Formats: sequence, structure tokens, C-alpha cells
Amino acid sequence: MLDQDVIQNPRASESLRWWESRRPRYNAGLLVSGIIAFAAYAIVLIHFQDVIRAPSPSEEDGFSGFTLVLQGFGYLFMMFVANVCFFLGPLTELWFRPRNVDAYRKTAFRLGFWCSVALPFSIPVLLTLLAVFYPAYWQTTGSR
Repeated sequence: MLDQDVIQNPRASESLRWWESRRPRYNAGLLVSGIIAFAAYAIVLIHFQDVIRAPSPSEEDGFSGFTLVLQGFGYLFMMFVANVCFFLGPLTELWFRPRNVDAYRKTAFRLGFWCSVALPFSIPVLLTLLAVFYPAYWQTTGSR
């Protein structure tokens, strides 16, 4: 019965159309932030290479072709997960039924967009904090 109400509710289909029209912008933001976050990650590794123990000649560096491809596919998978989570926008709109739908949509989209775009930067930020405030971690973790 709930499924029929959602299908017959013109507001639900309008909501889905509104959210879907913003998905390309959301994905573009995820793609750009992923590339910039990876560049930030590389910069952190290069800048703190004296803190983060440099690999010995027998160890592989962090930027081999295989590693780049693996990280790229990992990020594509996370973009898929983010797109599944994108459906929380129209779902929460149906659950909360806000009085001012336009304001709710804009606020919810902005909040979700900026949280999703900021998330890839957590790795380089945490790595920087670790290298600056706890450099002994790198010497105590064994071979890297």
C-alpha cells in the first residue's frame, strides 16, 4: 500500500526528478574532488618523505601503475556507494515532508554535496596530522 501511495504521489516523482537533475553536478564534484585529493595525498607523501620512512630498494614505492589503477577503481567504487547514498535526498524528503520543499531540497543537496566532496580529503589530512603530530608512528609500524 505504501508503494502505491509513493507511485501515485506526484510530489514523489517531482522530488525524484529534482534530485536526479542534480546528480551530474554531484558526480562531477566527486570526480574533481577525488583527483585533487589524490594529488594532495601525493604531495603529503612527497613533503613528509623524511618522516614517512622512504622505502628500501627492495620495496615498491606508493605510485606504481598497479597501485594507481587499484586506487582509481577503489575510488570509482566509492563513487558508486556515494551515488547510492544520494537517494537519501529524495527519501528524507518523503519521510520528513518539509513545509518549504524548495528550501529543504537546496539545503539537503548542499549539505550532502559538500560532505561528499570533502570526504576524499580525509586521507591526506589524517596522514598530514599523523606525520606532524605523531611521526614516531611511522618508525613503530614495522616495514612499509
